[in-house]
This record gives sequence, C-alpha cells and structure tokens, in this order.
Amino acid sequence: MSALRLPRTLRLDPSDTFVFAHPAEPGEWAVTGSFLFWDADLAALEGKARAAFRAGFVGVASLGFSTLVVVSEASEAERDAAVEDLARHIHERLGAPDREAARAAAHEEVAFAASLCNLPVGSVVAMHRTVRDGEIAEAFRTLHQRDPALPGADRLHAHARAFQFIETDEEEPEERADLIGLARTRPET
Repeated sequence: MSALRLPRTLRLDPSDTFVFAHPAEPGEWAVTGSFLFWDADLAALEGKARAAFRAGFVGVASLGFSTLVVVSEASEAERDAAVEDLARHIHERLGAPDREAARAAAHEEVAFAASLCNLPVGSVVAMHRTVRDGEIAEAFRTLHQRDPALPGADRLHAHARAFQFIETDEEEPEERADLIGLARTRPET
C-alpha cells in the first residue's frame, strides 16, 4: 500500500497576502476550490477575486487561497480531519442541506486533490483556472528545482533560483499581475 499524499498550502513569499483578499495559512491541507466559483459571475470577477479564481488553491481549514501547494504525506486521520474541516465549511458557510451531503462533497474534493499528488513528496504544484465552453477548467503545473549541471544553466545564480517552470502543450495567453495595484486595493468589507 502506497503512502497517502495530499496537497498542503505553501507560501514561499508574502505575495499571497497581497494577491488574495483571504489568503490561506501556510501548511493547511488544500483542495482546488473550484466549487467556490460555481455560482459566481466569472466574467464580472475583478482584482483579488479574479486572482483567486485564476490561481487559488483553497485551504480546507480557512477557505483561504494559496498560489502554490506542496505534495505531502498524510495519515488517514489527517485526511479524515481535512474532509471534516471542509464539510463544516460546505454546510455552515455554503449552505449544503445537511452535514452528510456536505461530507460527501468534501470527501470528493479531497479525493480529487489527492489524485493530483501522484508526484514525489515535496513537489510544488501551481494551478491555472479558466472558463472553457462555459465550464471551469483547471490546468496544473509542477515546479521543479533547477539543476545547475544542465547545459545552459546559469551556474553563478543556480542556487538563487529555487524553481523553474515547465511548459505544457497548451497554448495560453500570457498573464500579468499588477501586485502593487492589488496591494493598494482596499479589502472588501
């Protein structure tokens, strides 16, 4: 039997605290969180809400957002606790009809998150969420440590760069974020 793996929120720098209205705490068990946008007018999302839609994993304890997650080993008890945390939010905050329905939905979300963790422990994963043909679509990328021994690697700065991005086959428009503008945006009350 292989070890159980789940994604945990990861904060490499303080950017999530500027980008998201409600950032996740580092180290929370995480799910993709697309269910938070099912009833949203996605075309009308702006600022921090749009950033959360585009790239935010969701911490199950806080329902806060995280740009990155790290593949981590988990016990069955930790997985069950993550399901219960998420079920509580789905029932109390999102209006599931009862706790059992919320638990079933939470179990499904955590199981999907676990399916993303067929990677070595410590792998860092980023997500890009879009709308295609009226449906929410998620694309995932794994960030890898740079190998300074590879041809073309910058040996002088090899240790200064923690990760490199791996390209996918999909053609996607380049995205830019105005972090200063997002930091100046007043928190929603």
